[in-house]
Amino acid sequence: MITKKLLLFLPKNKISKPIVYHIVKDYNLIFHIFRARITPEEEGHMVIEITGDENNIDKAITFLLEQGVKVNEKSEGMLWDSSKCSGCGSCVPHCPTKALHVSDNQTMEIVFSNEKCIECLNCIQVCPFGACSSIF
Repeated sequence: MITKKLLLFLPKNKISKPIVYHIVKDYNLIFHIFRARITPEEEGHMVIEITGDENNIDKAITFLLEQGVKVNEKSEGMLWDSSKCSGCGSCVPHCPTKALHVSDNQTMEIVFSNEKCIECLNCIQVCPFGACSSIF
């Protein structure tokens, strides 16, 4: 069993289709939706985490691609720009998974770990310098 975090871009003509349903039913995968923004007026965006047999995950990704869904396995829905970070630490206590944390107490350097990020977006609301942002 493995887990992968994916960023999906759904074309306008696919947002009303049961694509996630097929990931579960046809490929025996467990999924968790971190964040989604899907409306009939625009393309859909989803950040999901899928867990299961690696072969089934690969088959599900192939299915998604065949459906016209763009799949980004880097899952960068939440962006962090270290050049804008002042090291103030405002984001750190608001990050429930410690995806943003102080790596060195001397320099107060903040580090972002995309693998730990659950896309809660708390950091965006509290960062006074715009170091945290979202692609959607």
